[in-house]
Amino acid sequence: MSKGKKNKVKGNKLSARQLRTEVLKLFRRHPKKQLNPKQVARKLKVANSKDSVLYALESLAKSKQLIALGDYKFKLDRAAHAVKTNKSTTAIGKVDMTRSGSAYIICEDREDDVHVAAKNLNTALDGDKVKIRVWTPRGRRRAEGEVEEVMERATSAYIGTYWQYPRSGIIVPDGNKVSRDVQVENDLSLDAKDGEKVVFAIIGWTKDRLPTPIGKVTTVLGKAGSNDIEMKSILVNNGFELVFPESVMVETSALHDALSEAELAKRRDLRSITTFTIDPDTAKDFDDALSYQKLENGHVEIGVHIADVSHFVKPNSALDKEAYSRSTSVYLVDRVLPMLPEKLSNALCSLRPHEDKFTFSAIFTFDGKGKIKDRWFGKTIIHSDRRFTYEEAQEVIEAQKGDFASEIADINRLAHILRKQKFNNGAIAFESDEVKFRLDENAVPVEVYVKERKEAHMLIEDFMLLANREVATFIQDKSAQEGAVIPFVYRIHDEPDQDRVAELAGFARNLGFEMDVSSPEMVARSYNRMVKAAAKDSGLKILQEIAIRTMAKAAYSTQNIGHYGLAFANYSHFTSPIRRYSDVLVHRLLEKNIVGTYRTNAAKLEEQCQHISLQERRAMEAERESVKYKQVEFIQNHIGETFDGLISGIIDSGIFVELVDSRCEGMIPFHTMDEPFMVADSRLYLEGQRSGKRLRMGDKIRVKVVDADLSSRKIDMAYIPG
Repeated sequence: MSKGKKNKVKGNKLSARQLRTEVLKLFRRHPKKQLNPKQVARKLKVANSKDSVLYALESLAKSKQLIALGDYKFKLDRAAHAVKTNKSTTAIGKVDMTRSGSAYIICEDREDDVHVAAKNLNTALDGDKVKIRVWTPRGRRRAEGEVEEVMERATSAYIGTYWQYPRSGIIVPDGNKVSRDVQVENDLSLDAKDGEKVVFAIIGWTKDRLPTPIGKVTTVLGKAGSNDIEMKSILVNNGFELVFPESVMVETSALHDALSEAELAKRRDLRSITTFTIDPDTAKDFDDALSYQKLENGHVEIGVHIADVSHFVKPNSALDKEAYSRSTSVYLVDRVLPMLPEKLSNALCSLRPHEDKFTFSAIFTFDGKGKIKDRWFGKTIIHSDRRFTYEEAQEVIEAQKGDFASEIADINRLAHILRKQKFNNGAIAFESDEVKFRLDENAVPVEVYVKERKEAHMLIEDFMLLANREVATFIQDKSAQEGAVIPFVYRIHDEPDQDRVAELAGFARNLGFEMDVSSPEMVARSYNRMVKAAAKDSGLKILQEIAIRTMAKAAYSTQNIGHYGLAFANYSHFTSPIRRYSDVLVHRLLEKNIVGTYRTNAAKLEEQCQHISLQERRAMEAERESVKYKQVEFIQNHIGETFDGLISGIIDSGIFVELVDSRCEGMIPFHTMDEPFMVADSRLYLEGQRSGKRLRMGDKIRVKVVDADLSSRKIDMAYIPG
């Protein structure tokens, strides 16, 4: 990190990874010093708590980077950091494969990624956790490496196309997760035919100098090309199993929700209180409900009731291990791959109307001005009186009549107060457009549109945010009262990278929009002004999309650095345990800390947080891929038609255009345009060499769809001069 960049993190809260990196650098600069957490925090000039710094020090000691001396003092393990005679050291990281077959290893304790040639990968595959030997060749700056050990495989299932040869078969893997063709003996092929898509596992490697993977087919999907197979391929390629193991299904079949007197005695009975759910019209897993009750003193009690998944999913059971492995449900355009088997997600745990259900509740008491006067957390039993779709609830809000109209109106009033408080505290109002599809009976898209967020959506969101915030605050308050950290799962969101924000500010200035980037708080205000400006000027819409990319990715961690985007000092995920394993962990930890004080192993919990965060990123990538596939599938039926689009990107060979209505993005090559165009150095605009006409980022233009290729997910367009 350069001196300039280092100064930018001083006085800020660092993420857990950033903090470990900076602490290690400090000890490397002072290899003979012995420092305690308070001294480290002072020297680094960071705003992280002493407990966070201590955790970073203990983590580095556990990985043998530092030595713990007692009395909370630490020093550098100079032997571990000594330069060896062969000028090499070792490191641990994850494999990021390239299309060429080589890879970069992303190491936690190194700033720079390490390049590993294909011949030095030693059977490592994309995403694997590996131990590598690292050296820097004489006369070069970039570190090179060789995999010494594959410590943990990223996935056990891959997808590819099978081809039969006289003596055996081969599988050509999709993507670059496996960079070499896979050998398959005939008796391990499941009688797959030429050109069929298959799911396969790697069971060994040849002993050649450049080992070849040996595999077996685990599932034959069929001929490539159908949208069903493509959706399954997307799931497998992102590391998700299509079916549950038999042990999980056996365990699930024995579960029931019979209400015993002993179980009822453990719970607060809320079945007589008005309760309802509001969900999408296609939803089957209802994991949250709201209740409403007016108290005698005029206050209002709102209950946020969450499916009690932890009642059914017990730690270390086969069901629990599989839920942790998946960590999330995956929502593709035409299907859901659930985290839990259907009996749980759609039946036992789903808060269906007119059924008694086990729940974990966060109950809040509001006074007449909407101020929270009291909160309560605990296990409950509820009975939902009504299931609303978002559309039905919105109709009640707008018409001010219908089932529970007065209750919904008052809840909506309180939601407005919560929302206003959130934005007054500095929350950012970014909302990415959510593309939705209307499908025919064969799951082929016949309409693409942008989902409209209305008050019914925001009402639910505001109360879920409240419950998530207050659960995290409860644990933080308890930690402070006891003077020692209670390990917990936080949902964190770091401040944006200042270098990227500065680049954005320069870009925005060229489009006529001034940003104040003097502090993270002023950046947030500038982002909110940008949202309002983009609503009036479509040319600024592109700014909002780029600004979202400057933001850090939200993640799970035991190190609470707050949530920048929501402007919450404390935030967690408590409200969706049917589809997020993070919430299952939160329920377990919260329950134990309501009745006493419980501290789990922080290092193990952090490891779980990292796995859940990785699975979340994989699920998001799968969801994006499915949307892109369906957009191309949709536009195939509109080749030759013309549409309005916005210029969304400019490269040397052409411009990218996003269609206004469907958000389908395609490319217009320069060589197809009506005159030569020159691209500005800033890539903000291009200029016609004959006409002098300028086309800038965000401009609306008319385009014609020329071609759409499902295999490559690419759309070709032509520019129609205006």
